[in-house]
Amino acid sequence: MIRAFFVEFVFPCLLFLFVRMILRNMFASMRANARPRPAADRPPIQSGGDLKRDPVCGTYVSPAASVQRTIGGETVHFCSEQCSRRYAAR
Repeated sequence: MIRAFFVEFVFPCLLFLFVRMILRNMFASMRANARPRPAADRPPIQSGGDLKRDPVCGTYVSPAASVQRTIGGETVHFCSEQCSRRYAAR
């Protein structure tokens, strides 16, 4: 009885999962190779150096990666456009 259970139920389930895993990996790699890579809009960010604090959320961000706005003659660095808009709405 136990042998029949394995032969009729467990083995087909394991075989199905194995074939599904192989096909999923094969199609995922084909999809990843066909998809164009997004171009970087910003220059590469160098590690280390100066960090600026976002006045809205408090996140520290590299000046090269930050969204910069000049407000009242002072350059303010934001982590995102959303934080920049929230600061302007104040």
